[in-house]
Amino acid sequence: MTFDPVKVTAPKETVRSAGVIGAATLSSRLLGFIRDVLIAKLFGTSASAQAFVVAWRIPNLLRDLVGEGAANAAFVPVLTEQRKKNQEAFWSLAVALLNLMAVVLAGIVLIGCVLAPWVVRLIAPGFLEDPSKFALTIHLARWFFPYLWLIGLTAVATGALHSLHHFAVPALGSTLLNLCIITSAVWLSPRLETPVLALAVGILVGGVLQLAAQIVVLKRRGLPFCLTGNFKHPEISRIGKLLVPRALGSCVYQVNLLVDTICASLGSIVGAGAVAALYYANRLFQFPLALAGTSFAQASLPLLSEQALETDKATFRGTVTSLWRMVLFFAYPSTVGLWVLGDSIVKILFERGAFTAQATAMTTHALVWYSVGLMSYMGVKILTNACYALKDTRTPVKTAAVALVINVIGNLLLMKPMGVGGLALATAISATVNGELLRQHLNKRIGNLNSPVEIQHAIKVAAAALVMGVVCGVLENVLGGSLAHAALSVRAVTLLGIIAAGFLTFVGTAFVLRIEEAHVLTQKIFRR
Repeated sequence: MTFDPVKVTAPKETVRSAGVIGAATLSSRLLGFIRDVLIAKLFGTSASAQAFVVAWRIPNLLRDLVGEGAANAAFVPVLTEQRKKNQEAFWSLAVALLNLMAVVLAGIVLIGCVLAPWVVRLIAPGFLEDPSKFALTIHLARWFFPYLWLIGLTAVATGALHSLHHFAVPALGSTLLNLCIITSAVWLSPRLETPVLALAVGILVGGVLQLAAQIVVLKRRGLPFCLTGNFKHPEISRIGKLLVPRALGSCVYQVNLLVDTICASLGSIVGAGAVAALYYANRLFQFPLALAGTSFAQASLPLLSEQALETDKATFRGTVTSLWRMVLFFAYPSTVGLWVLGDSIVKILFERGAFTAQATAMTTHALVWYSVGLMSYMGVKILTNACYALKDTRTPVKTAAVALVINVIGNLLLMKPMGVGGLALATAISATVNGELLRQHLNKRIGNLNSPVEIQHAIKVAAAALVMGVVCGVLENVLGGSLAHAALSVRAVTLLGIIAAGFLTFVGTAFVLRIEEAHVLTQKIFRR
């Protein structure tokens, strides 16, 4: 099956929306790096850092279900349908969702606070060997649970705004959160007997601001007063049916994280501080993932939801293919860049204060193996949203379940010989399996996504990324080695120069190989 070239060109609105989300995400991630640098400096991979990582992961185990995952799986497709009918139906459903979620989430928060000791015991059994670390983790978990209520309501607001094709304010939510955490870490941490509690305060304040900012925008767009006591709407049951498979999928995904955390808490096997090292590595890995994969996935979901209502799936297939091309264009050079420059990035960002050279080595080891699965992670976000737009929430559950089994087996086989890097590699392998299974399903549902044209495109992008990798590797060896003992500012500027040279090399090679995405993105940049 061949494709009409016009149909695989990324829709201008999607590229523009992805650009808005990407710019906001870039701001958030840069602040996120500052936040993580502060956390690394203050706590390194110490017991406090490990307690924070595990405690913060507990509400995040449910965040994917009631947060962004719920918005993508059920809120946006159904709200989009209601908006196409009329504004009254749209706002009626949005209000009912906000009211219902407020009550349900309050109950979950209360239960979570009561069960915190048992949850910590389940997630981090290795912490039982250190009673003080175990107790601190429980204390932090109880601080973090209320954030679940805030982010759940924020997800409903995000779904409503995305359905209205408004992306800027939801994308800036993480920026507000990071600003609050940074402020708390700098100002409040030195003033507390337990300094790590400052991070919890910052997270809660940031959650309040995230929700408030989106409610203000919704009010301006026409949202009536929310607390009307209205908990019923005919579409609530349909959203519930879409969310049940999504809940199972979230459980599979979170069990995946749970397995990783359990394995990482076994310091005698994977190394002391592995929980924190995985966290820092994952934060770096998430930067290109959020900048490209998440941005395009979020921006395209309303459009895909509208196209999915059409009988002819050619336009829908063309949009999915164009999105795949776009994320591939970002993923390949990002993977090569993390592999070649990972050690320098970790050193410059984190190696100071309580973050030792050993912590750098462990974090880098995890980062380079995480990067192997970057393209798969980006692709899974696009393909999963394509399934959601088709109101198919079952298939992502099935493929995620298979990926979970692969990850568990990979962890058990690789954690001893490779340490923390084995846990990261197992995650990358499972993501690759998940992505391929989703592609095969969509091939049957909407038509072939694996055409010779797409394979040729992937080879060209890979070739451009490899050329970039060679240039970055040579510059790193020549400049990095000679400046190993230079001031931090000099090394940071040098690293930025190497990254800039790599970027120009990749884009230049892409132009030579006539990769269409290079032309599209450079035109957007020069227009700006």
